[in-house]
Amino acid sequence: MNNKGEISQFIQKYFLHFNAASLVDAAKGYEAQLDQGSKMLVSLAGAMSTAELGKIFAEIIRQDKVHIVSCTGANLEEDLMNLVAHSHYKRIPNYRDLTPQEEWDLLEKGLNRVTDTCIPEEEAFRRLQKHIFKLWKKAEEEGKRYFPHEYMYQLLLSGVLEEYYEIDIKDSWMYAAAQKNLPIVVPGWEDSTMGNIFASYVIKGELKASTVKSGIEYMTFLADWYQKNSDNGIGFFQIGGGIAGDFPICVVPMLYQDLEQTEIPFWSYFCQISDSTTSYGSYSGAVPNEKITWGKLDIDTPKYIIESDATIVAPLIFAYLLNM
Repeated sequence: MNNKGEISQFIQKYFLHFNAASLVDAAKGYEAQLDQGSKMLVSLAGAMSTAELGKIFAEIIRQDKVHIVSCTGANLEEDLMNLVAHSHYKRIPNYRDLTPQEEWDLLEKGLNRVTDTCIPEEEAFRRLQKHIFKLWKKAEEEGKRYFPHEYMYQLLLSGVLEEYYEIDIKDSWMYAAAQKNLPIVVPGWEDSTMGNIFASYVIKGELKASTVKSGIEYMTFLADWYQKNSDNGIGFFQIGGGIAGDFPICVVPMLYQDLEQTEIPFWSYFCQISDSTTSYGSYSGAVPNEKITWGKLDIDTPKYIIESDATIVAPLIFAYLLNM
């Protein structure tokens, strides 16, 4: 504990049992993976960008404690939305008490609610839309195609958004990722706001669907990346459930079973922060051992599940990794 800061020392002293102990064990296991030269995939589900996880996750990226990210399209774009429209967000602590009429009133004001936080449509979505459309159009005219996250990287690195910045740029995990050209996979991007906007341009005949690379292409990219980076193992740190985790973890059984590459190693570490319940049959709620039967984890893979709120747990684990 000597090289650790006050937060890390606090959780090691007082987080001793149950989910608290699992948090500490998972953090130490993550650190051990990095120490042995393993790489780490972090998956982001839910609304972690709107929860402003970037304030600490950006530093995890800068310090090379994550090597590839899998996230929903929502987390991809909402980090940028927070970057350019933060002052227009509205927090509603009493969101549980809202009536249907009050929810409708928020809609009419252009405020899209995510639990206790409303994202301002005009300042967030539309501010990005006009710039991202230009990049889509430019790529199409040049006969080029890019992944969704690559267009976002182009947008950030071009500097066209700088006049809109409303938070410190160091708190944007997407900007930190863009600077490193960090690999990202974004399964189900079509389900996001930007995916919907892109689809509208396709329907109107203004863009071709092929201008943005597909989910299948993300999987083939991930398969290639996994093979090239698995010599010392690759860990899997899953925040939440859903497609952000389900999609990338399947690359191992695909390589092993479908492509018959029997030398491919299993994921070398697994941790999930989740509030899903196993008894409901959800894949997100499955205990790690179930993944052994699917050819994703080995018998000896270090496995952790923390049944708690990711907005509380993830920052604490990242703080431990940063020696805070």
